[in-house]
Amino acid sequence: MAGKKVVLKNYVSGFPKLSDFEVVETDDAVRSAPPEGSEAVVVKNLYLSCDPYMRHLMSRNREPLRIESYVLGEAIKGFGVSKVVASGHPDYQIGDYVWGLTGWESYSLIDKPQALFKINHTADVPLSYYTGLLGMPGLTAYAGFYEKCSPKKGENVYVSSAAGAVGQLVGQFAKLMGCYVVGSAGSDEKVELLKSKFGFDEAFNYKKESDLNLALKRYFPQGIDIYFDNVGGATLDAVLLNMRNHGRIAACGMISQYNLEKPDGVHNLATIIGRRVEIKGFVVFDHYNLYPQFVETITQYVKEGKIEYVEDVAEGFENGPSALLELFEGRNVGKKLLVVDKE
Repeated sequence: MAGKKVVLKNYVSGFPKLSDFEVVETDDAVRSAPPEGSEAVVVKNLYLSCDPYMRHLMSRNREPLRIESYVLGEAIKGFGVSKVVASGHPDYQIGDYVWGLTGWESYSLIDKPQALFKINHTADVPLSYYTGLLGMPGLTAYAGFYEKCSPKKGENVYVSSAAGAVGQLVGQFAKLMGCYVVGSAGSDEKVELLKSKFGFDEAFNYKKESDLNLALKRYFPQGIDIYFDNVGGATLDAVLLNMRNHGRIAACGMISQYNLEKPDGVHNLATIIGRRVEIKGFVVFDHYNLYPQFVETITQYVKEGKIEYVEDVAEGFENGPSALLELFEGRNVGKKLLVVDKE
């Protein structure tokens, strides 16, 4: 099966460059059919998800995420939407659509298909939504907000990196609960999107704020009940000074730290003692059991027009590396994804 793949070419450290990746032609007979007697499946990849954690996988010295670090010369991995083209597993038939971890390549051999989610595809929802809204980022937002933040109507909610795949959904979930919601993003275009399309009460461009502590006091004069953290660093430090008693912080990601040789320190942790603030880290893999109720709930929200969703789409393997760099640099607007086959 001839095709293409995106490989990590020669990355060592620092901020990734286009030259760290390479798009190569493949003609891999191993992927033409599962090994005889195995339960593996072969999938044709259609949509590939660009996500912040992928920057983390480029570094060897990192905290484990249950996904192996990238190997030089091999296809990088991530979440994607695929179609089964050969199967040794009784639960996966040729023609089934699935989402889950796959390679950035035309065809992938999936040794453990039990980790894939079958898609009950209908015309109301584009297949690409399973890279985001109805896939890993959507479930991350759902589990992180409802399970880790224990939200209540009327609470004050702050979301960083709010125009990304996860943040845009967390803010909308909070609004559906009747919360006051403020988001931050890195451009005026994103700030406008948060307010005009996603329904945030307020939003600000953190790059234009000389003092994040004062900015948060301006938007949250009574303090913050829930902070959904996607960035860490200086933003988290400023939030700690503005949390209310019994506030909750969901630590979802820390993209501001992924490109630093020496991570920033957090200096205001002492505030969590007197204010009894809870900080909970989480990973989406621990919440896969929620997927059936999640997909039923969100699909209904989409049909009823209660959820808005924005995608930032690149096309073709040759544009894969630049799509990732746009995400790492914060130049994406909405969920960044790569279309490699429009079937």
